Amino acid sequence: MNDAYEEIARLMSLGQNAAVATIVRTKGSTPRGTGTQMVIRADGTTAGTIGGGCGEAEVWSEAMEALSSGLSRLVEVDLLHDDDAEGGRACGGLMYVFIEPLKKVSS
Repeated sequence: MNDAYEEIARLMSLGQNAAVATIVRTKGSTPRGTGTQMVIRADGTTAGTIGGGCGEAEVWSEAMEALSSGLSRLVEVDLLHDDDAEGGRACGGLMYVFIEPLKKVSS
């Protein structure tokens, strides 16, 4: 079984909210490929990685917003450009990441 699914099952059994971020498409050079997942817990901690760095931080932020709103979203992570005057991001590609909030079901 996929580690992300195991963590999701564990969190849901404990009644804890989380979001799952899945890379659904890539273009150019990216640190991870399509299907890679990261679980973002409601407390902000994570399990797994979609590549680290600024791109992962952007996905983490979007996941926290998705947990707050309860709404899924598709995020384009631009690894081509950076606002930093020192230059662009290392990979040079694009990742499209689907973020789905998972909330405990009330009984």
